[in-house]
Amino acid sequence: METNLSLLKEFGFKIQQIRKGKGISQEELAYRAGFHRTYIGMIERAERNITLSNIKRLADALQVNIKDLFD
Repeated sequence: METNLSLLKEFGFKIQQIRKGKGISQEELAYRAGFHRTYIGMIERAERNITLSNIKRLADALQVNIKDLFD
């Protein structure tokens, strides 16, 4: 279980880094990806285990490759 939580934390932090680096609010990212604004916060706080299709939507909304979310 700890490994899963660590992975979610790392992923959420990466989303937050990229989002802030682009000067995008959680609300704006949610709008671009077609999510509710609270969902972005839950991802960044490692409270949600996001699906692959939603990872793709986030990558598109952030204008990055999926692999960039895991580097």
